[in-house]
Amino acid sequence: MEALIPVINKLQDVFNTVGADIIQLPQIAVVGTQSSGKSSVLESLVGRDLLPRGTGIITRRPLILQLVNVDAEDRRKTGEENGVDGEEWGKFLHTKNKIYTDFDEIMQEIENETERISGNNKGISDEPIHLKIFSPHVVNLTLVDLPGITKVPVGDQPKDIELQIRELILKYISNPNSIILAVTAANTDMATSEALKVAREVDPDGRRTLAVVTKLDLMDAGTDAMDVLMGRVIPVKLGLIGVVNRSQLDINTKKSVQDAIRDEHAFLQKKYPSLANRNGTKYLARTLNRLLMHHIRDCLPELKTRINVLAAQYQSLLSSYGEPVEDKSATLLQLITKFATEYCNTIEGTAKYIETAELCGGARICYIFHETFGRTLESVDPLGGLTTIDVLTAIRNATGPRPALFVPEVSFELLVKRQVKRLEEPSLRCVELVHEEMQRIIQHCSNYSTQELLRFPKLHDAIVEVVTSLLRKRLPVTNEMVHNLVAIELAYINTKHPDFADACGLMNNNIEEQRRNRMREMPSAVPRDKSLRGPGGQSVSPTEQLPAEGDGPKMAGGAQGEQEGGTGTWRGMLKKGEDGQGDDRTKLQSSIQASPQIGHAVNLLDVPVPVARKLSAREQRDCEVIERLIKSYFLIVRKNIQDSVPKAVMHFLVNHVKDSLQSELVGQLYKPAVLDDLLTESEDMAQRRNEAADMLKALQKASQVIAEIRETHLW
Repeated sequence: MEALIPVINKLQDVFNTVGADIIQLPQIAVVGTQSSGKSSVLESLVGRDLLPRGTGIITRRPLILQLVNVDAEDRRKTGEENGVDGEEWGKFLHTKNKIYTDFDEIMQEIENETERISGNNKGISDEPIHLKIFSPHVVNLTLVDLPGITKVPVGDQPKDIELQIRELILKYISNPNSIILAVTAANTDMATSEALKVAREVDPDGRRTLAVVTKLDLMDAGTDAMDVLMGRVIPVKLGLIGVVNRSQLDINTKKSVQDAIRDEHAFLQKKYPSLANRNGTKYLARTLNRLLMHHIRDCLPELKTRINVLAAQYQSLLSSYGEPVEDKSATLLQLITKFATEYCNTIEGTAKYIETAELCGGARICYIFHETFGRTLESVDPLGGLTTIDVLTAIRNATGPRPALFVPEVSFELLVKRQVKRLEEPSLRCVELVHEEMQRIIQHCSNYSTQELLRFPKLHDAIVEVVTSLLRKRLPVTNEMVHNLVAIELAYINTKHPDFADACGLMNNNIEEQRRNRMREMPSAVPRDKSLRGPGGQSVSPTEQLPAEGDGPKMAGGAQGEQEGGTGTWRGMLKKGEDGQGDDRTKLQSSIQASPQIGHAVNLLDVPVPVARKLSAREQRDCEVIERLIKSYFLIVRKNIQDSVPKAVMHFLVNHVKDSLQSELVGQLYKPAVLDDLLTESEDMAQRRNEAADMLKALQKASQVIAEIRETHLW
């Protein structure tokens, strides 16, 4: 299992080459407050002084430190290949293949690289520094040194420096594949440890947290860390290890790490003899190595799955970017054909990419025809905008100067045309909605079906322009046809239509039934023969008296009485008072008294405006007849329009565009003069293609590395 950590190092190297952190590899994140001894712990693990020292915040960028144990053969090969003279050396990712054998130079390079990105104002950056240390004295580990937790900005630090550091720490320790190394000084209260507090936020069970207590030799006289080291104060599942750091005096006097480790061992044997073998830097290194190996073993299956999924995604992404164009004519024709095919397939419902969030293409057009347009027509009231006074006025205007015995047919045609005309606006709106959907299909094909077009923005814009122009040309033609469909219905009112004839027959039956009911309701006290007598004792037939009025018993005088005294004629209006209704006569006399004085001219062009009044029985009957006829005929026309408009839209707009789209695109775009311009890739497409190819190679290589682990039974 010792070989698992070098495998992770290889994976880290693979992803470092593409500068990606999409894979969260197992590593150890070191967390602690400023001056808690984090850097000293790391240097103890390395065995050399390599980290910058000073007061305040020193670590201002994450330092990903990979420790690689090398044997004599590896040292010999590296020395021959790179001219390295020494058993320990280091390499930075940002300096490529440059090898550092002087650890003072490594320290200086860390300072320079930190200031290059973070500046010299004590600000921080989340861009990591990658350092790899090769040595026979280290164990295989991958550690991340993070900036120390601080509370108060110092100098010209940003005001939110605490929040910035906290977010940076959480970014690394939130990785479920990481082990949290929480560093706390022994001369502080463990219950107030900021490192343990932030670790518990992402690891409440402590399953991947290891606590390190530093500065055991600096505790107050008379106190010790026995309870802390035994886990009685703060229990941590992965354990708690105490270490002794070098003091600032030791660092100033150049005390070596090896000498410090020997002094640490002596201190533990003296102060904590029963715990000496479970504390100290060497025990910490072995523990971290063991924990990391087991952690890697547990993470590898999920890591393998993640790598395979990403490889498939980048393969698909690379395919969408396409290969560099060699035969431009063939490529252009292929893209045009594919777009036209996808456009038509979207209308037919056979597209490769089916939209699940909303209706689109042919399905939406069907919805417009049968739901939107259908419901709109059904909501149009056959008598909407038509009052009884309008109907009565139309009837009277159609009779001319002569009183009518029957309802004039001209009034019916006049009114029904007015109502049928109202169907034109929703019909034209239906055309507009279908046109908008045909326009939306262009964007749908660009986004989901033909992503290759995104490589060539000029070609994409040109295709959109051609299709939009074709739709724009077909719109007035379709509107004209729909307008004609309504005009056809207005041109000839077919009163012999079978459905209309049936409705008229049914209505006549209803009228006849109403007449019979009224005959039965006549007062029995009036002899039927007397009720049928006209003035002077002349006999009047029932046909002359009742059907002509559509009314119950009426005044003596029969038809003549209706002509002279009925409220439906002008003569009846003037002589209405003669039949005992003195109110109207009084009103008439008042109006005469209010008329201009004798000798003044009367303006006969003054026509009384119709006012709301109670209709006579005949007027009411005539209006009801006309309204029923209008409603019956309107429903027939509406049914025709509801059927013919979708057919016209499909023929003149949808099907025409489908049939002519390919030829229109080829005719407009397949020209040698514009070939090179149309197939010009976007500026960043080549760069994105290269990045995707590099990432795919890295993922494939990582997959091979994990496959080798399985073959060697390392997990």
